Amino acid sequence: MESRWIVLEGEPAAGPLHYADFGGSGAPVVLVHGLGGSHVNWIGVGERLARHARVVALDLAGFGRTPPSGRNASIEANAALLAEFARRVAGRGVTLVGNSMGGLLSVMVAAHAPSLVDRLVLVDASLPRAAGVALDREVARTFAIYAIQGVGEAFMRARYARMTPEALVDETLRICCTAPDAVPSEIVEAHYAIARERRSMSWAHAAYLEAARSLVKLLLRPGAYDAMLERVTAPTLMLHGTADRLVPFGQARSAAERYGFALEALEGIGHVPQLECPTRLVEIVRDFLEGDAAVRSSLGRGPRREGRASAGPGA
Repeated sequence: MESRWIVLEGEPAAGPLHYADFGGSGAPVVLVHGLGGSHVNWIGVGERLARHARVVALDLAGFGRTPPSGRNASIEANAALLAEFARRVAGRGVTLVGNSMGGLLSVMVAAHAPSLVDRLVLVDASLPRAAGVALDREVARTFAIYAIQGVGEAFMRARYARMTPEALVDETLRICCTAPDAVPSEIVEAHYAIARERRSMSWAHAAYLEAARSLVKLLLRPGAYDAMLERVTAPTLMLHGTADRLVPFGQARSAAERYGFALEALEGIGHVPQLECPTRLVEIVRDFLEGDAAVRSSLGRGPRREGRASAGPGA
């Protein structure tokens, strides 16, 4: 992996954007992290996936090593940033692989710039709540706190004051993984390192809350999200952990059935399969890129447009 910086066309005043270059050749693949994540979320899969494709992973504005610097960190702004980055680094025919909020951003780009996106892989993507699917109380409570002006800021200040960067990473892995102790130590250490770096970034808290609030705002408007999903024309594969606490598996199953997307259930896996089962994730994405027959068959299903009651966010 090589650490690189790029100044995107039309925003030189905003400063450079950071991304990880995993090399490789062939179909361009852009890996997109989720809320609170960064390029290090993908270090367990990037090099392996680069044996089959040209692979890069960006740090969205306000995350990882990319400062806002005149940008904002809302999902709308970061979707535009992702689209411009994909055009500049990958060109057309890109495969977007997005986890959590990164999956939502990938949907936004595929919906609004269909000629740019060849394929779409949604890894435990953020989705509106589906009828009958219960939310995790701890997760729902935390996002409710983030959403309240002043309260979210105080919550984050208190949390960062009492916890070391390492403890914050461990807490995140506890919530996002079913077996956090099974995540390879070198990957955990990389997350510790970026967490320590971010302690010196004065904009980190504000960027996180801006992104979280814009994310919740969209998820509470399921009709707007549905309209974007209806506009997606790229073949779409959903990978989703059956034990995901942040976005329950039922939400992915509902979306896959409604829109005819291929769905791969990852049994016993949580919200970040790229950390918990990187080998399996690479195998599935490789087969998707190579046109696996089973995936093609499932993608051939027509979308189901039956009405669906939705309420509340899936983080």
